[in-house]
Amino acid sequence: MRGNKKELADSKDKQLENYRAHDEGKKMTTNQGLRVSEDEFSLKAGERGPTLMEDFHFREKMTHFDHERIPERVVHARGYAAHGEFELYESMKKYTKAKFLQEPGSKTPVFVRFSTVVGSRGSGELARDVRGFATKFYTEEGNYDLVGNNIPVFFIQDAVKFPDLIHAVKPEPHNEIPQAATAHDTFWDFVANNQESAHMIMWAMSDRAIPRSFRMMEGFGVHTFRFINEDGEAFFVKFHWKPTLGVHSVVWDEAQKLNGKNPDFHRQDLYESIECGDYPEYELGVQIISEKDEFVFDFDILDPTKIWPEEDVPVKIIGKMTLNRNVDNVFAETEQVAFHPGNVVPGIDFTNDPLLQGRLFSYTDTQLIRLGGPNFHELPINRPVCPFHNNQRDGYGRQTINVGRVSYHKNSLANNTPSLSSVDEGGYTHYQEKIDGRKVVARSDSFKDHFSHAVLFWNSMSEPEKEHIIEAFSFELGMCKEKNVRQQVVDMFSNVDLELAQRVAKNVGVQQPVINRGPKVKKSSPALSQENTVKKPDTRKIAVLVGERFNKNVPVIMEALKNIGTHPVTVGEKQGFIKGENGDELEVAQTFLTGDSVLFDSIYVVGGEDTSHQFFESAAYFINEAFIHYKPIGASYQGRELIEYLNLPSNAGIVMGDAPSEFLEEFIKAISEHRFWNRKTY
Repeated sequence: MRGNKKELADSKDKQLENYRAHDEGKKMTTNQGLRVSEDEFSLKAGERGPTLMEDFHFREKMTHFDHERIPERVVHARGYAAHGEFELYESMKKYTKAKFLQEPGSKTPVFVRFSTVVGSRGSGELARDVRGFATKFYTEEGNYDLVGNNIPVFFIQDAVKFPDLIHAVKPEPHNEIPQAATAHDTFWDFVANNQESAHMIMWAMSDRAIPRSFRMMEGFGVHTFRFINEDGEAFFVKFHWKPTLGVHSVVWDEAQKLNGKNPDFHRQDLYESIECGDYPEYELGVQIISEKDEFVFDFDILDPTKIWPEEDVPVKIIGKMTLNRNVDNVFAETEQVAFHPGNVVPGIDFTNDPLLQGRLFSYTDTQLIRLGGPNFHELPINRPVCPFHNNQRDGYGRQTINVGRVSYHKNSLANNTPSLSSVDEGGYTHYQEKIDGRKVVARSDSFKDHFSHAVLFWNSMSEPEKEHIIEAFSFELGMCKEKNVRQQVVDMFSNVDLELAQRVAKNVGVQQPVINRGPKVKKSSPALSQENTVKKPDTRKIAVLVGERFNKNVPVIMEALKNIGTHPVTVGEKQGFIKGENGDELEVAQTFLTGDSVLFDSIYVVGGEDTSHQFFESAAYFINEAFIHYKPIGASYQGRELIEYLNLPSNAGIVMGDAPSEFLEEFIKAISEHRFWNRKTY
């Protein structure tokens, strides 16, 4: 039997050998065997012109990539969503004829899906990663999709390289490790050899990549789009979502623990916030540049690896989005929603950003395989609120029952209906941009600066943020097994900041670079630093560590914390009711086993006269962990004794007091601050 099994195994191995592709050292070809001469740039009408459908290599490469995973999304698989509405503050009639941007006070229903990019549907939500921020506006003129991220730039400049990026960042194919992480060789090898990614990497290594909440992160349209007004006048525009709670993050150690304690932390936070009426709010801002100013900047405004600094092009706040309803069914809504940057309305158009041009092809192609055919637009979550009529018929999943025998244009049997709409009737027309150029596979020279905005980002960071970036680089590269990859990346980022590169080099055991060959950029942009964000206590979760015979003022203080919009949660040795010194009862919601300091924004320690030694030990661990994560800590009554016993090495962000009014004033200030980076931890 053993011999027969070996023969079968050998036979199977020989069979499989016929299908194994050994690509190393070979020339690149298409799937038809045609040798490829260029794999960096898509075919365009002129260096800054639009991508051409004639580019069969790009279309084959992107089509194959779009169909690589079934049934979950290739990227953005791990997501959560909510319904809401967008209310316009001021008319944008001067810039665009889009109807939902005309009348101040008008409201448009929206559906928003937040997501991580790299991980599978089962991965943890606190991975260091870009976060998707996709918004579907159900307007009277049709669906408009603003499909963006929580980072305003991207890794690459041309969509033809998107499959390469995702292949590099996904788990390595020989062992499918690591899941939902960029800390591995293939990703950093891609970065080192595709240096247009430098700016994006600075964002990805910053605190922006580990947000505290979907409610506390910005959203960006990433690309440069066009507004078109009634007179046919065009303006370049970028879109921003600004959270009213400010932009806040967790620290890396906290993120890693959260993935273990609660891998659903972000979706649970969003769900519970909406359920309890803490509706997430984001103000919509636009940056606008007139066509005549397209070339006045020292960067190409169409380059998706560049920002428009807010100090140079101010963000104009034009409305507010409120998320006020959770989904009824995650699969039917969150998983089946189909976004597409090509879903636009009259008054919004595209530019020749080569990454955007490729996305206009990719998204429909992706939905066809993921949602089983061409009728995904008929799923309830994707249907527009306005009627739709055309001659498209049949296919998988068709729900519309078309009446009549005519399904073609032009016709006489149905009086040539459905008929076309003129511009005055709301018919969509593309902006008539003048194109003059040869068909080339190339990229404009204006896209060749890969480091100036990475330097701008570094210059804009506070000292704690810079330390976090250095730590992030050190962790990520430290996980790479190939020393050569680590060295290449360190050398690359010496073009951003020499000290950054040298410190990382020292941490990951490679040679320190000695020369900064990058651009000499002195400018900074305060808007890029989270140090300058909105800071207030609203919706913060506070762990109240409470024991038997707690002080009579504890319920009063908890009620006061609730009244300012925070959420105090009692944590004790066991769930159930405990009694205070005057007979009052409190219900313990979480135990030290089910609750953890990483699940809360701050800690309030009160203890009780009859707390056990086990309570003391558990609370001490809780407090120490919150302390090293720089969180505000409050203490009253018996809780003060515990703080004093722990002899914490700094009192930054530690508020102690027994008088409720004085204590509350100082503690609320501390909660609003979010973190105390000047705290000296152990």
